[in-house]
Amino acid sequence: MIDVTKFSKHNIIDTCAIWNVLSSVELYRATMRASINFYCSEFVIYECLYRHRTTNKEEDKKLQQILLEERKKDLFLSFKLDIEDLQLVNILQTRKKLGLGEISSIALAIKTKQAFLTDDQRARKLAMSVQEGTIVQTVPQMFGWLFFVGILIDGDKDVIITQHQEMNGILTKYFIQTYMEACRCRLIATPSALAGK
Repeated sequence: MIDVTKFSKHNIIDTCAIWNVLSSVELYRATMRASINFYCSEFVIYECLYRHRTTNKEEDKKLQQILLEERKKDLFLSFKLDIEDLQLVNILQTRKKLGLGEISSIALAIKTKQAFLTDDQRARKLAMSVQEGTIVQTVPQMFGWLFFVGILIDGDKDVIITQHQEMNGILTKYFIQTYMEACRCRLIATPSALAGK
């Protein structure tokens, strides 16, 4: 089970995680209240906004518009990789069949010593195997942590899940699991431990 009692607020985020964060207005607002920061590689911005898609669903267009608006506010800032970073990207690509968005995000997380936020299982495993100490997090973990520290309350759960599903999100099962884990952890946490969050 994912540890919902811990979450790093500074994240290098990949494409799928961006869509999952933005899939719910309520979840995204909670991340802002919690001062969670999302940064990404320029490859990720390309994948999100400019890469050709065979189908362009209405939900995709809405998410792209939200991302464009947030970037105008200097959120979801993107960074270029230098030659050394690209060498690591090349090494990583030979190890797993992942897209440049995930690979460049792992390289950027290692370079900046920030957490890597992804919902891709293969990317998670690769990131954890490449560099010891790399923090790898998921959107469901963040969701659970937001409940654990009290930024989200019980009434927010169904709103977030409904909004996520309306955007064709596929994390409902994991949101429910981490919500239940957050409730369990809150029950056993000491009041002093929660006060420090």
